[in-house]
Amino acid sequence: MTMRMFKRFLGGGVVAMLIVSGAAAHHGWSWAEADQMELRGMIRDIYIGPPHPTLEVETADDGLWRVELANPSQTERAGFVEGSAKVGDEVVALGNRSTDPEEKRMKAVRITVGGKTYDLYPERIKTN
Repeated sequence: MTMRMFKRFLGGGVVAMLIVSGAAAHHGWSWAEADQMELRGMIRDIYIGPPHPTLEVETADDGLWRVELANPSQTERAGFVEGSAKVGDEVVALGNRSTDPEEKRMKAVRITVGGKTYDLYPERIKTN
């Protein structure tokens, strides 16, 4: 292997590591509080796609919240797919809210829509 080829190989490896570490940081939980909360409201918007499906949920007391679900594959494995919910449906989300008190954002571990429960992160569900 020539030095030029080695440098290209090494440079490609560094770029790949940066991409992977950025993805890991994005998908982490460091932005969310450890304690879980329950959020009840009406679905105002649904997005099913990468990097995370989301629900915009309007609560009676606290306005509009962004509820992030698991990655698309994991959300689908939990049974929540296109058509599982629609705008106007009531939803109960259990999850971890943002550590920023000004941000109305939650990472859901479980959602319930129309009496059906979807465990997005079963290993993270804390029951009291």
